Amino acid sequence: MAFIIEMLNITKDFPGIRANDDITLQVEERSIHALLGENGAGKSTLMSILFGLYKAETGTIRLRGKEVQIGDPNVATSLGIGMVHQHFKLVQNFTVTENIILGMEPHRGPILDIKSAEKKVESISKLYGLAVDPRAKIEDISVGMQQRVEILKMLYRDAEILIFDEPTAVLTPQEIHELIQIMRRLVVEGKTIILITHKLKEIKEVADSCTVLRRGRCIGTVPVANTSEEQMAEMMVGREVNFHVEKGEAKPGDVLLRIENLDVKNSKGVLGVRKLSLDVRAGEILGLCGIDGNGQTELIQAITGLTKCEGGKIFLRDADISGMPIKQRLDLGLGHIPEDRQRYGLVLDFSLAENLVIHSYLRKPYAHWGVLNKKVIRENAERLIGEFDVRSGQGGLTPTRSMSG
Repeated sequence: MAFIIEMLNITKDFPGIRANDDITLQVEERSIHALLGENGAGKSTLMSILFGLYKAETGTIRLRGKEVQIGDPNVATSLGIGMVHQHFKLVQNFTVTENIILGMEPHRGPILDIKSAEKKVESISKLYGLAVDPRAKIEDISVGMQQRVEILKMLYRDAEILIFDEPTAVLTPQEIHELIQIMRRLVVEGKTIILITHKLKEIKEVADSCTVLRRGRCIGTVPVANTSEEQMAEMMVGREVNFHVEKGEAKPGDVLLRIENLDVKNSKGVLGVRKLSLDVRAGEILGLCGIDGNGQTELIQAITGLTKCEGGKIFLRDADISGMPIKQRLDLGLGHIPEDRQRYGLVLDFSLAENLVIHSYLRKPYAHWGVLNKKVIRENAERLIGEFDVRSGQGGLTPTRSMSG
């Protein structure tokens, strides 16, 4: 089968780091081609070059055998290339249709023709089994549905080559299963998909071919049907990976977090959590299972202080934190890795070093009499970067916005 996309000898540099080092990627038409690698391997950068968000230092791109210059996303869109980004590019207070038509709004004379756009969105949604309400506001729909809106944005613009950047990172198992079915249907309808991921089971389930990147270099391309998860994992990390974890019996200790008869309203003003009681003990991992929209988000937001409780109590180490400010909860030892890390977890325009002390910047040794000790803050960042292998081109000075997911 012929290659629909060829990226040949692509090299891309950022300050202090080579993100892509002489990478060649060839994708067959009407296939699902996985791009596998650890965080920071260069996967998203390579696809951002294909979509026109970045310009490569060296290398060429061919579309159906013909060399093309993709200077910006508008050129990529005109060539039939679309991308669902890891962090969705949606306006929260716009409707589904308003987000999809943004930049190419249909008019009847001088008047915006929103009705015809809604009909087209609804038609495309039904054709591919996306089941999206074109009149719903983005802020009122689940993360899984928001991803479908991003897919609809590509299809509305007649994209033939669809790039999915870590599409399952924020989805529930049920939503992942539904997304895989959608991908298969897209290929049946003649689309070509490039799937950026580091999840081996999903690659085995849905992909035809897999190209593996490691620290910015292409390790190889393999047929998925003939390659085991263990082989792909070894290509990805450069060593043998043990898939079997020896797990001893849990020995939970005292109750650290206690929830009693908790009521929390959702974004629609109705109770998303009703009379919930829960204990979390020291030394245990407690899983919350359920399809998105069944109260998990409201529960976490109530525990962390992002939304108020309508009734009930939350205790942390026997202290009632139900009406306590967020900072005081954090000072008591509560931590939170949010579902949307860009919106709730990080200040994107701060440096890596500044984000790492965001909850403790007023304490010693990071500050004295209200004056920040920038040397200590940088040293803390360099220690954590080394300890946790954080891929950052400029160390603690790296702008958070520029970092890999």
